[in-house]
Parts: sequence; C-alpha cells; structure tokens
Amino acid sequence: MAQKINQLLNKRQVILLSFMCFASLFVGCTSSVVDSNFEIPERKWTYRNHIKTSFVIKDASKAYNLCFKLRHTADYHYANIFVLVHFKDEKNKITRRYQYRLAKNDGEWLGSGSGNVFAYKLPLLTNYHFTHAGNYEIEIEQNMRDNPLVEVSDAGVLVEEVQ
Repeated sequence: MAQKINQLLNKRQVILLSFMCFASLFVGCTSSVVDSNFEIPERKWTYRNHIKTSFVIKDASKAYNLCFKLRHTADYHYANIFVLVHFKDEKNKITRRYQYRLAKNDGEWLGSGSGNVFAYKLPLLTNYHFTHAGNYEIEIEQNMRDNPLVEVSDAGVLVEEVQ
C-alpha cells in the first residue's frame, strides 16, 4: 500500500514539475518593461502614500501601454476612484487626473474577483510613444475625498510594449 502511495505522489510531482517548466517558458516571453505592485498598509491609502515606479525605456520607437493596477476588498465604499498621476522624465513633469469606474450601477464590481478581493488593470496611456529613450517615473496618489481611503489593498503600475 505504501508503495502505491509513493508511486502516486511521484507521478503528481512529475506532472507538477513538468507543468511548472512548461509555464516558465511563457513567463519569459512577456513584454513588460515594469510591473510593480505595492501593498497599502492596513488597507488605508492616505494622500501622502504615493505609489512610485521608475523604469527605463530603451526603444522610443516602440508603442507602449501604461496601466494603473488596483486591488480593493468588497468593503470598498465607492463605485469609482479618482487618482492623480505624475509622469516624469529627466526634464518634465506632467500631472493628469483620472477617474475610473469600479462598479456597475447595481453595485456589481467590474474587476476580476478572487474571494473578497477585486483586481483591475486600468489604462493610463494606450499606444503611447515616449519622446526619447531614458529614465522615467510614474507616481500615483489617491485623489478621493476620504483620507485615508479604506479597503484598498494594493496598487501598482504596468508598462508593456504593444504587441
């Protein structure tokens, strides 16, 4: 009996190992320049807690998608979120205000859910061409009336090449 259990465990381990190796082939094929994620302490996003991500653009001739990533719990109080986004390079700083809808009129969340947490990948700039190769930074701050904004679990930035 113990031999059969060991054989079953060995088969499962081989299958799992094979799957992980196969999946790792696709992980290396990503076109992400940066994919950051920052946990919001105690799920309370304050005005002072800015999300900052630095990255390098090597090829300014390519188009990029820039996205704001957000995760919140089902106890988040609003159907939307306002954020201020500061785009910086070595010389310039541009600030834009964005509003994103997070729920339908009936209260159903629009994000993908996993238990009590809902995730979003919200567009900042699509098919964007950087003016030059070099160092860039994106800084995001919450711009709602509540300080702190509760039940936001984490936020981040995704910059990826357009395929």
